[in-house]
Amino acid sequence: MQPNRIKLVICWHMHQPHYRDGLDGQYRLPWVYLHAIKDYSDMVAHLENHPQARVVVNFAPVLLEQLQDYASTMRRWLANSQPMSDPLLNLVAGVTPVDDNLETRFEILQACSKAFAPTMIDVFPPFRKLLDMAQRDKLTDLDSAKGLGYFTAAFFTDLLVWYHLAWMGQSVRNTDSRVDALINKGLAEEHFSGADQRTLINIMADVIENLVPRYRALAEMGQIEISMTPYGHPIVPLLIDFNSARDAMPYVQLPQHAAYPDGANRARWHLQEGIDIYQRFFGTRPSGVWLSEGSVSADAVGLLDEFGLRWTASGEGVWRHSCEASRLDVHDISSKRALYQPMQYRDQNCALFFRDDGMSDLIGFEYKNWNPQDAANNFAHNLENIANHLGERVEEHVVAVILDGENPWEYYPGNGYQFLDTLYATLSQHPRVQMSTFSDALDQGARCNRLTELKAGSWVYGSFSTWIGDKDKNIGWDLLVEAKQAYDREFSKLSAEQQQAATHQLAICEGSDWFWWFGDYNPADSVRDFSLMYRRHLQRLYELLQLPIPASLDLLQSTGSQSAHSGTMIRN
Repeated sequence: MQPNRIKLVICWHMHQPHYRDGLDGQYRLPWVYLHAIKDYSDMVAHLENHPQARVVVNFAPVLLEQLQDYASTMRRWLANSQPMSDPLLNLVAGVTPVDDNLETRFEILQACSKAFAPTMIDVFPPFRKLLDMAQRDKLTDLDSAKGLGYFTAAFFTDLLVWYHLAWMGQSVRNTDSRVDALINKGLAEEHFSGADQRTLINIMADVIENLVPRYRALAEMGQIEISMTPYGHPIVPLLIDFNSARDAMPYVQLPQHAAYPDGANRARWHLQEGIDIYQRFFGTRPSGVWLSEGSVSADAVGLLDEFGLRWTASGEGVWRHSCEASRLDVHDISSKRALYQPMQYRDQNCALFFRDDGMSDLIGFEYKNWNPQDAANNFAHNLENIANHLGERVEEHVVAVILDGENPWEYYPGNGYQFLDTLYATLSQHPRVQMSTFSDALDQGARCNRLTELKAGSWVYGSFSTWIGDKDKNIGWDLLVEAKQAYDREFSKLSAEQQQAATHQLAICEGSDWFWWFGDYNPADSVRDFSLMYRRHLQRLYELLQLPIPASLDLLQSTGSQSAHSGTMIRN
């Protein structure tokens, strides 16, 4: 007789901030298309290769829109040479020539160094050689970079093409002969031509264009569940009530403004807009929502009931705080037994799943240094131990493993390709493990416990400390509140088209990622980038409202203090 199996739900969260500049429409950072050709393409390829593997994939709507925009802008350039909206893409395509401008050359060198060297640069000796020739590690500013003027334009073209080949997903390298030809040409240390640059853009356009149809096909076959995040990726509990931060941080210093104006209705707007975008891309309505950063509160989850959403999820810190406040059985909490049962808050219908932080972090941070089969066996063994611990009626429980779908893989050899291939094969064939989705787990008998208290927090430390409470973060909120007050005053004076544009721009300003980066404990270059983008988005909002731009938006409210990260940004 087959033993009862533990349900495992792996949820991959796919998210990138809105990187288009609010004033000129140019992309300021290239992470959307780079993660698309590397991580989003590999993730779907693994699922296609393992049809028995079942997971949840969560897409942020602002990511879906940017993917669509990138595919369109690449196709327009290929069709009629129309310049693209990303400066780095224009350089790699040759739209923007590499001339004698020292600043352009320095920016190319800086951009083409943003990758984790052991797994993405050093594995391609000609790429490593180019960076070493330019003495990348010794160049910190324009004064130290004067030697770049002695290199030919071909040197920088080679560097740009190699950088994008290094970011190409393993699945694309394995299946697209054009990529193989470019890599072989580079390994022979031949210069890349204009035709090669065009081929590279064509490859990237093909990959990005096909991503959503591939994920949608898996969802329509029932292999995966696709969920969504509210449109602009806001921290919904903070939109509704700044004081929700005090659940986990009783003495936190909050912004000068007491509340975000009409925040509950703004949260409703983000949910409805997210659902509309989801339906446009996937042809159906989502059953579940990953509230941005797993941020929950009683009021936020109550909104999900309004929209008929069946489930959401958060982190182990929120689970522990809520269980203790609800006075659940101490043994169930200390042994984490209750972690593996979905919860419902009082009379609310929406089920809450909680992330097993330890199991999730094994994938996110630990297994990158392991032999892939050893790592997969260890993960499966941990699941067996959980199943044995739960004993009878184990099928009523769910282990939720939730993590970013793009960030871990550059630290794995081969973009984690062998690891994920081995993990899916091991788990989908394991006699004690049932790979599932959150909706199917509810349909198949997962039993919900009731919480009498739901403590507000996120999957990061179980609090909102990453987004509010720090001096620089609070300044960011005060600037946003003042912009929202201006929006409320001027909205009725605008035409319908102007109202739509201003509302969309406000949603971008409400995104969580701006606040993530504010604070003097973050790398200075990333803080500078996000602070600048945030202020320019707010400036654009005032322009759409036909108002003067406040002088306060001319100042950087956050500068950071640490040196720049030598690889990709910590969070991108």
